[in-house]
Amino acid sequence: MSKREARLRRKKRMRAKIFGTSKRPRLSVFRSSRYIYAQIIDDEKKETLLSVSDHSLGLDKEKKMKKIEKARLIGQYLAQLAIKRKISKVVFDRGGRKYHGRIKALAEGAREKGLKF
Repeated sequence: MSKREARLRRKKRMRAKIFGTSKRPRLSVFRSSRYIYAQIIDDEKKETLLSVSDHSLGLDKEKKMKKIEKARLIGQYLAQLAIKRKISKVVFDRGGRKYHGRIKALAEGAREKGLKF
């Protein structure tokens, strides 16, 4: 089994247990080799409530900033937007990835600004 197949199996297994509601939406994180994306999703209504990425913040132009620093900023910005929309609790969906590196930095950044997992 390749790394990709293993990640997709983990993702499928996790998504069977994780479900976002209107009271506690799902914070989904997607990480590519260059960028990181985060969304807050209400699975009951099947709609994205918030979406933030390197592109939306203009961090993709920053050459000197490390990817982990960008991920932390994205988490902080997402938490600020969520709290403005009165979303304080979320379910964290790491997308089958391990909880370290950029995924962990994004989660810690969101927790710093008051988002509860």
